[in-house]
Amino acid sequence: MRTSNIIALGLITLGLAVPVAAQGVAQAEPGWKLVWSDEFDGPAIDATTWTYDLGSGGWGNGEAEAYTARPENARIEDGCLVIEARREKYQGSYYTSARLKTQGLKTFGYGRVEARMKVPAGQGLWPAFWMLGPDIASKGWPECGEIDIMEYIGKDPQTVYGTAHGPGYSGSGGLGGRLRLDSGLADDFHVFAIERDADHIRWYYDGTQYFALSRGDQGANRWVFDKDFFVVLNLAVGGGWPGPVALDTVFPARLLVDYVRVYEKAE
Repeated sequence: MRTSNIIALGLITLGLAVPVAAQGVAQAEPGWKLVWSDEFDGPAIDATTWTYDLGSGGWGNGEAEAYTARPENARIEDGCLVIEARREKYQGSYYTSARLKTQGLKTFGYGRVEARMKVPAGQGLWPAFWMLGPDIASKGWPECGEIDIMEYIGKDPQTVYGTAHGPGYSGSGGLGGRLRLDSGLADDFHVFAIERDADHIRWYYDGTQYFALSRGDQGANRWVFDKDFFVVLNLAVGGGWPGPVALDTVFPARLLVDYVRVYEKAE
């Protein structure tokens, strides 16, 4: 999420994606054991799992929104987490939105992390599903490590991006891949995932692997992905990578998250 550009080490083009069917009770993926999930079926966001980044002022990416913890910007609705960006003046910004994270509450190690999401359309919108190392408070970024499971920018509506950042390979030098589709991602719900072990990270879109990073691909720089990470979900507005908001971008804009699920390898 902190990147303003991507070094695309892998590019795959797929045909029209088949819509993912609505999900019910969480089921284990073949070869995996479900160890945790948030299905967003309760009346409110679970405060034992999620906390918020709050404030405004650019967030390192020149973003235009103020992040809040208001229900106007983050809530449970119809079995989904809704992160809603609004065009309104608030704390010196002209847009509001939300950034939720499990920092200090839950971290996840090797395994599979996935979310079923529907991204919003519109130039200047920047939804993301990503992970950070919990030592960010002591070591800072990018030494803590960052894994962008899904990034999408409204000016490129047919592309999903996955990227890893660490010391010596961060920002515009992040190591990542992208998947180009024949239709826009905002048309339906899709499942975005990574699978991680001690030496690899693999990125998936609706069950299709489109990029992989292996220990050593970072060259002489340190591999910082051999620890637990916490999850972040947000909807940014503007910023260096997505560019300014277009006049025809519709607000309020919603990022819908049907679930977040975490798996470990089955015995």
